[in-house]
Amino acid sequence: MYTLYYSPGTASLAVHWMLIELGAPFTLVEIDFSRRAQKSAEYLQINPSGHVPALVVDGVPHAECAALLMLLTERHPKANLAPAVGDPQRAEYLQWMFFLANTLQPAYRSWFYPEEVAGPENIDVSKQYARAKIEAALSRLDGLFADGRRFLVGEQMTAADFLATMLMRWSRNMPRTATQFPRLATYLNHMRTLPSLREVHVREKLADWING
Repeated sequence: MYTLYYSPGTASLAVHWMLIELGAPFTLVEIDFSRRAQKSAEYLQINPSGHVPALVVDGVPHAECAALLMLLTERHPKANLAPAVGDPQRAEYLQWMFFLANTLQPAYRSWFYPEEVAGPENIDVSKQYARAKIEAALSRLDGLFADGRRFLVGEQMTAADFLATMLMRWSRNMPRTATQFPRLATYLNHMRTLPSLREVHVREKLADWING
């Protein structure tokens, strides 16, 4: 049994989605961002970073979305959501996991919280640079699908697709959305047919984006 600390539509969505896909037993604890519960003393004991997600595994809390996705793939190997060690596609899988976690996700944080990067007096410039980074990353991912692959790592859905789809969803209200990149639009249209992705939207009461 896992316990997931989450807030709807945030970085916890990918972990919530994977737990549903795996059919793993878990309980949910919602962290109320409107009350800044993520910064409460109680929650900081669970995740000192003050972010979601946090996942309690065997009684021990762990954090960082990409790391949790990778951990779950290792704990549930029969789901085949990651190339095994020694698989020729393992290197590509790891590359995209770290690209998404280290390049694309931080750029979104700069877009949504621009004052964190350069102070409140430089919000416009901060958002300008964040947007450029996001669109460059999306363009690179769009090019990845030029060979006709179904998922980020060929024909196998992996943890990278959970992370990528969540991050692409975050662009939905930006000046240029992920679905304005033609190959990403095709990819996302396919991902949005997956029952587990649709289910996590129902459970988190997210009505936008999932239906296109």
